[in-house]
Amino acid sequence: MNRSRHARRWWKRQKKYLSTEVLANEDESFRNVPVHLEARAVYFTHIGDDEKEKEEQIMSTLDESIKQLLSIEGATGAAVVDYSSGMALAQGGNPGFDLGVAAAGNSNVVSAKLRTMADLHVDSDIEDILITLGSQYHLINVLNSGGSKGLFVYLVLDRTYANLALARHKLSNLAKGITI
Repeated sequence: MNRSRHARRWWKRQKKYLSTEVLANEDESFRNVPVHLEARAVYFTHIGDDEKEKEEQIMSTLDESIKQLLSIEGATGAAVVDYSSGMALAQGGNPGFDLGVAAAGNSNVVSAKLRTMADLHVDSDIEDILITLGSQYHLINVLNSGGSKGLFVYLVLDRTYANLALARHKLSNLAKGITI
């Protein structure tokens, strides 16, 4: 399954269904139609194109974010991941392993840390998590803004070429601009 299908599934899961209040504010001709038919008519004819356009806009925004992340010196792979499902919404680069599998595994790391913080009654947000390997740094930046809650950025750096402090600084700045 490719990245765009994953992102569409995530987007649809996040999307709220139209309420009858919203429909009541629309054209008067909808008031005489049963509610179950009313929602279908509005969804497929009135909003369908807008949803597809929003999904495409989100995909281009995520693709641009991945390009910017990969421009960090020493970066070999990057992904934007939904930590509740482990699904990579966007990914790029070639770190020498499957980024999709790594994204799913690191979503377990983020979820476990959030559960532990809740158990300890720590009332703070995770900024980032660093995993140091022999030849790589793995940075996980948890996105805490309203437009990207439930996501994290996963960045793989080659230890030989990367400046860890500069990479963390650039990742933090780029992560602020990622919204869904």
